[in-house]
Amino acid sequence: MNDLKNMRSIQGKLMLLLTLFIIVGNACKAQEGKTWLRFEGKEGPGKGKHIVLISGDDEYRSEEAMPMLGRLLAQHYGFTCTVLFPIEPETGHIVPSYQNNIPGLEHLETADLMILLTRFRELPDEQTQHFHNYLLTGKPIIGMRTATHAFHYEKNKNSPFAKYHWRNTEKGWEGGFGQQILGETWVAHHGDHGKEGARGLIDGLCSSLNSVDRLVQHSLNISIGQS
Repeated sequence: MNDLKNMRSIQGKLMLLLTLFIIVGNACKAQEGKTWLRFEGKEGPGKGKHIVLISGDDEYRSEEAMPMLGRLLAQHYGFTCTVLFPIEPETGHIVPSYQNNIPGLEHLETADLMILLTRFRELPDEQTQHFHNYLLTGKPIIGMRTATHAFHYEKNKNSPFAKYHWRNTEKGWEGGFGQQILGETWVAHHGDHGKEGARGLIDGLCSSLNSVDRLVQHSLNISIGQS
């Protein structure tokens, strides 16, 4: 009798595992080919407005930060947010270091704001065309961190968008997208990159600390700076 109960218990667990496997498998299939995220706006001042957030750097984890920012903007402020990623065509995976593919830029056609955090991208002309079209609308852009050197053209220097190259010397487009659109291209790292740092203190903490040792324990080291 006990053996029969144990067998039925095992069968029940196996059926549960099989059911979960089928559910997860179907969910994964439903995501195949989807290379972007969309957060529908709820109530708030941004309701009815569309923000496109473009990630694509291999240093500052924009592929993690942009979805978080998009979700916050949707849930707390009502903006509908579309988040784009650098996708490796062979695998369909998000690969931050893959510099030549950010699908979904056509979403910029309905965008009211673009938030950009890319670094050294050289996209196919048909993708960059959507980016270029957005610039021509005169709508706002927020460039974050490495957006000053968002583009780096090496493979296709004859592209009509090679002028966006961060080291461009063409008259009228000196410094590329960063200098001409955002106000400055990348100049240099501050100090000895990867070796020097600065010490940051949490606001208001100093007044509650009465020794150097305790001050050091509660401080933060900041190791990267750019100018």
